[in-house]
Amino acid sequence: MYLRCGSRQLSLARPLVMGVVNVTPDSFSDGSRYLEPAAAIDHALALIEAGADIIDIGAESSRPDAAALSLEEELARLAPVLLALRDVPAVVSVDTYKPAVMRYALDAGAGMINDIWAARQAGALEVLRESDCAVCLMHMQGTPQYMQRDPQYRDVVAEVHGFLAARVGVVREAGVADERIVVDPGFGFGKTLEHNLALLRAFDRFADFGVASLAGLSRKNMLGRITGKPVGERDAASIAAALAAVGRGASIVRVHDVAGTVDALKVWKIVDNPDCA
Repeated sequence: MYLRCGSRQLSLARPLVMGVVNVTPDSFSDGSRYLEPAAAIDHALALIEAGADIIDIGAESSRPDAAALSLEEELARLAPVLLALRDVPAVVSVDTYKPAVMRYALDAGAGMINDIWAARQAGALEVLRESDCAVCLMHMQGTPQYMQRDPQYRDVVAEVHGFLAARVGVVREAGVADERIVVDPGFGFGKTLEHNLALLRAFDRFADFGVASLAGLSRKNMLGRITGKPVGERDAASIAAALAAVGRGASIVRVHDVAGTVDALKVWKIVDNPDCA
């Protein structure tokens, strides 16, 4: 099995590591550390050197209570970073839900779109149909501005599974092949700690669609709730969460600490596959 990302293919014989690059002034995990293009580019290159298979660049924060960003500002933040990373060995993903940004990113060499709205914005399906990129379809209850106010579910696993099944069906109908599709249950996007834990425990359910799956747990509030640690001290918990997801079938883990996660996955792989030693 493989993930097709435009002109590149990534084998899914082992879990893939996606490194996070936030070109924002208000990221929950690193604030404005990489807002300047040079800092973002250097950080992306360091993550690739550390072993990232995919670099996920986001210019609009989707943390709880985050304000929406204009199309012009999002493109202004992304453009210099994308152009500088056009020829890197890793696949470049862009974290956006705006069709105009998707189109620009793909023209600039991105191989993947990471869409928190799961291609529900008008025009998104057309962009995906016209390209050969990978697309990650994420579940979110509500919007970033309000999603954590009071999330409610009768059965969070069944409801998230049903939503993703429907979205996979829609993008398939639009002509997107299974080897281009990734599903993400959206940890922290309109979920309480209990909801997130239920989804993680049942992560293997998301293999039902026959497509790749992504777990984005790194440094999130749920880990702070469990450990009592502030966001800057959650890398150990993030690695533990990533391994829990991989053990339940996650194809991709989206992380901030690429080097630590890569090392942890090497150990995990050898323990489960002695022939790799």
